Amino acid sequence: VQLQASGGGLVQPGGSLRLSCVASGSISSFNAMAWYRQAPGKQRELVAHITSGGSTEYSESVKGRFTVSRDNAKDTVYLQMDSLKPEDTAVYYCCAIAYRSFWGQGTLVTVSS
Repeated sequence: VQLQASGGGLVQPGGSLRLSCVASGSISSFNAMAWYRQAPGKQRELVAHITSGGSTEYSESVKGRFTVSRDNAKDTVYLQMDSLKPEDTAVYYCCAIAYRSFWGQGTLVTVSS
């Protein structure tokens, strides 16, 4: 499967962005979909996770500000990011989880005034 992430860009602190991840195949076939991020000089970290049944989990740093959702008909997963902070600056990656993880290319999010 191929994953295409988009929606990144430059936004001011307090602003919003919505990331999209379109899969080349059915996302319903995966156990879960996830968003990770990697900031400069830091390890990649899990941001949000949504199961095939729609259950969600978030890292403590984004809980209450980010929302992950999925549209199975469009084979797309979204990450709505509100109240963005400079520390949210990172490359965001989409991941499909099955017997192994499949990764898309990243999309850069920069939060700066």
